[in-house]
Amino acid sequence: MGDTMIKILNSILWSTTIVLLLGGGLYFTIKLKGVQFKIISMFKSFKPEKNSTVTPFKSLTMALAARIGVGSLAGIAIAIYNGGKGTIFWIWISSLITSVNTFVESVLGIKYHQKDKEQYIGGPAYYIDKGLNKKKLAKCYALLIILAYIVGFMSIQANTIASSLNDYYKIAPIITGIIVAVISGIIIIKGLKGIVEVTSTLVPIMGFGYLLLSLLIIAININKIPSIIFDIVQDAFNFKAISGGLIATFIIGIQRGVFSTEAGLGSGAIAASAVPTNKTIKIGLTQVLGIHFTTFIICTLTALIILTSPYETLNIANMNGIELTQYALNYHLGHIGIIILVLSIISFAFSTIIAGYYYGESNLKYLKNNINNLDISLLKAVTIVILIIGSVVSASFLWNLVDIFVALMAIINMYALISLRKTVIKEYNDYQKK
Repeated sequence: MGDTMIKILNSILWSTTIVLLLGGGLYFTIKLKGVQFKIISMFKSFKPEKNSTVTPFKSLTMALAARIGVGSLAGIAIAIYNGGKGTIFWIWISSLITSVNTFVESVLGIKYHQKDKEQYIGGPAYYIDKGLNKKKLAKCYALLIILAYIVGFMSIQANTIASSLNDYYKIAPIITGIIVAVISGIIIIKGLKGIVEVTSTLVPIMGFGYLLLSLLIIAININKIPSIIFDIVQDAFNFKAISGGLIATFIIGIQRGVFSTEAGLGSGAIAASAVPTNKTIKIGLTQVLGIHFTTFIICTLTALIILTSPYETLNIANMNGIELTQYALNYHLGHIGIIILVLSIISFAFSTIIAGYYYGESNLKYLKNNINNLDISLLKAVTIVILIIGSVVSASFLWNLVDIFVALMAIINMYALISLRKTVIKEYNDYQKK
């Protein structure tokens, strides 16, 4: 009964979410003249500010750390397993349209960020409050971010690491959960400076390593790739596809795409706001590049790894998603593939955990103006406990819970972006004149 109610609530929320994400994306694409396609300008935006602890590149790696989590490994697998090959096509399309939402939220993040001691913080809660003057809605969003990242996203990361190690090395999930919690605790104790140092080192290494592994597998299976691409496009419009046809394939594709890229959720604005600059467009362009990298490199490579394997033979109950990716890598590379995947999962998940913690902390600071060290220490303690619990909870329950959080965040954030559209359009027009 509980699962049925959650699925009904998910369906209602996501029908609204998809309209807002795609509708807002199309609107901003037109008004901002396809800014999400200006790749050359994005690479030019990396020049750091003078004496800056958090550079545009470090801000991007922190956002990527949150985006390129297990959603890029497990989430894509779930999309294929539940919705068929066609979900990948809709992930591509939705990302192209909704990536402009990340640009908009990042511009607003810089526009309304504020100084916190020697650092800057911001995000949707701040621009909903300062830009729209809606404090209650801002507080609601801040609370959602804390629940979504500290409870939902982090639990999935811990659950995926635990599931992977248990499947192949028979390590008890609770043991994995404790180890993950301890290591994460050591990193987050260092604060923002420690977090950006870890993510700016870890993200390039894990991204490059996963890229090389994927290209090796694709090279081995190069003769299969053209037919797989054809099947992806064909199945995207197949009314008899898995799980109810075209509409289900479309919705699953959008859900998993949004989970992987976080475009339109507002989380990218939190990372963007940490940069001590007033160059809104520059930071917006930087963050959009992260969306493209997540979707068209990491997620697409994961899909091709799975689709070049006989994954249809699997029948898994209570799927986390990582089981499918593990099976595909084992099929392609044998046990060495499993070792590489486990290392990838650990690095991807840890990067998401520490970036997600920062998102939670920055929104706790919004909710409580006179925050003290005890409050921050309490949040860190709660985070550590949740990581342990998340390692042993049902994976399907966690995915359903996160889908609800993601939909609510997207609805509130897209409302704010659309309401503040004139501010962003003016910023972009002024930038073009210069």
